[in-house]
Amino acid sequence: MFTALVVALRIVANPLSNVFQKRLVQEAIHPLVVIGMTHALLTVIALPFIARVAWHALVPAFWSNMALCAVLAVAGNALLVAALHRTDLSLLGPINAYKAVLSLALATVVLGEVPNAFGIFGVLLIVLGSVLVVDRTPGQQRASAVAQLFGDRGVQLRLAALVCSATEAVFLKRAQAYGSPFTTFLAWVFLGVVPAAIAALLLVRRDLGGQLARLRHAWPSYGALAITTAAMQLATLLAFHALPVGYALALFQLSAVVSVLLGARYFAERSIRRRLAGSAVMVAGAALIVTLGTAH
Repeated sequence: MFTALVVALRIVANPLSNVFQKRLVQEAIHPLVVIGMTHALLTVIALPFIARVAWHALVPAFWSNMALCAVLAVAGNALLVAALHRTDLSLLGPINAYKAVLSLALATVVLGEVPNAFGIFGVLLIVLGSVLVVDRTPGQQRASAVAQLFGDRGVQLRLAALVCSATEAVFLKRAQAYGSPFTTFLAWVFLGVVPAAIAALLLVRRDLGGQLARLRHAWPSYGALAITTAAMQLATLLAFHALPVGYALALFQLSAVVSVLLGARYFAERSIRRRLAGSAVMVAGAALIVTLGTAH
């Protein structure tokens, strides 16, 4: 029962955090500032818990894996927020299914795991779902519509974010071999401040004052983002601890449907019925890939 609740929380919290990220970038707040300040606020909130952890007892392997996680998390989330600034949430949510395709490709190249019929069929379902979620002009060919989808700058940024998040998941799982899910979560929170702050100072320093001023006017969205981000990340770690990663990732794909509904509710996005249908097809394809898609 507890695991089911954790998975349900992850499915809902992820697209909700995207809603607040999109709201903040609509206020002309830079993605790096959004991510950096989220980690900073979470660090302040978590300080009483951070102070109680015996950090000195953790082995170097924990810290090396978490350091990589922090860099990948900041990069991936900044790319995601930039994508949300350019493209509909109801389109980007279903694109998350391509993480399964990426994982399948990496497993083939790095681990020598050959895709079986289920894996190939899953990829085909994801491509078919992509045709459904993209907007097509009258008479436009399906191949042209898919090319248009991948030519969208927001989609390209989302795919780059997927590369970061898929790689981060590997190091998170490794880190959990040396620390509890809660300890791993706390380290993820405060370690993320460092790369985000460095990147923001390098790339946004000329407008940092204006960025922080705009952020002060968006405190409700910022606070809600911190809460939903914490819920999402902690639920992810607890799910990885309780379930095989493949099954957890398959269940997480259901957040695509929630993303489409939230895009309609909060941003008046269009083509919702078609995007819901496409999301369902892509979710099915991703689930096939991560659960049955390779032959060892």
